[in-house]
Amino acid sequence: MAAINKPLDREKASEVLAGLRRDVEARRNGYRMRALSILPHFCVSCGREFEGKRLKELTVHHKDHNHNNNPPDGSNWELLCLYCHDHEHEKSLLTGYYEPGSAVATSKKTAPSVFSAFENLDSLLNKSDKK
Repeated sequence: MAAINKPLDREKASEVLAGLRRDVEARRNGYRMRALSILPHFCVSCGREFEGKRLKELTVHHKDHNHNNNPPDGSNWELLCLYCHDHEHEKSLLTGYYEPGSAVATSKKTAPSVFSAFENLDSLLNKSDKK
């Protein structure tokens, strides 16, 4: 049997409503809303345009990866779709990983492989020739 929710008393209801209004106001004044009002609604990486309900798929990316750097002119922001935003952050995580001599590449010393794919190939070919 499902529990029945009691209605909130007036004081608690007014506290909840005040909290919701604060959240809406904070979002309205937040950098996402400012970026959406300044920048055109398309992903700068893939070029897709967003409008209506799909506008929520557009995210604000901080170019310098510092979420506290929010200049009023929006010069540190770019709008990216969800997929391009994930890709952008993945690229920054892998920076230096594949370049030889980089700090990440030199810090991961691994022993050379001792596996040789064709080590016994001659003996296998010779057995098949004798048959």
